[in-house]
Amino acid sequence: MSLKKATLIIILILIIDQVSKIYIKTNFALGEDFKVFDWFSIYFVENEGMAWGAKIPGKYGKLFLTLFRLVAIVGIGYWLWDSVRKNASRILIVSIALIFSGAMGNLIDSIFYGLIFDDSYRQVATMFPDAGGYATLFHGKVVDMLYFPLWKGYLPEWVPFKGGDYFTFFEPVFNVADTAISSGVGLLLAFNKKAFPKKEEE
Repeated sequence: MSLKKATLIIILILIIDQVSKIYIKTNFALGEDFKVFDWFSIYFVENEGMAWGAKIPGKYGKLFLTLFRLVAIVGIGYWLWDSVRKNASRILIVSIALIFSGAMGNLIDSIFYGLIFDDSYRQVATMFPDAGGYATLFHGKVVDMLYFPLWKGYLPEWVPFKGGDYFTFFEPVFNVADTAISSGVGLLLAFNKKAFPKKEEE
């Protein structure tokens, strides 16, 4: 698979990811939701840290996380280029392209969204506000909006640790970039032998 085709995949996912985030940011207040089906809602939240809402504490935690993502993007980009150069399997190149595009999509939020949007608390954000953004460079929040509460209810008492508690499956809110990363990793796990074929012994 050529680098050109991999780049097209990346560009397509980045466009879908950023258009969806900009639409949500400029049409929804933080915490606002729109139910599409009983099991799917558009629910606007912002992620200040890592996956699953985890954070790095301290004054420079957010800056460190963004810089770490930037370094990771460089590494993934090299992995993609090197895989194409070595004529690696199509499934590997597609997987890396998905992971790269997802990581890049969330990195754009972290680097620039604090500068180009005002905050979304109790209001719909404005893009390029006259008063400036809600944060400085590298301190933006990642926009999430896809919510799939497939099941809600009380767990049976016999369930270990959580028995009798109210439980929602699937509770995390995510975005298109997260989906791309998960899909890329999932492909590598599901098609590991095709992605990393063993060389036949001579």
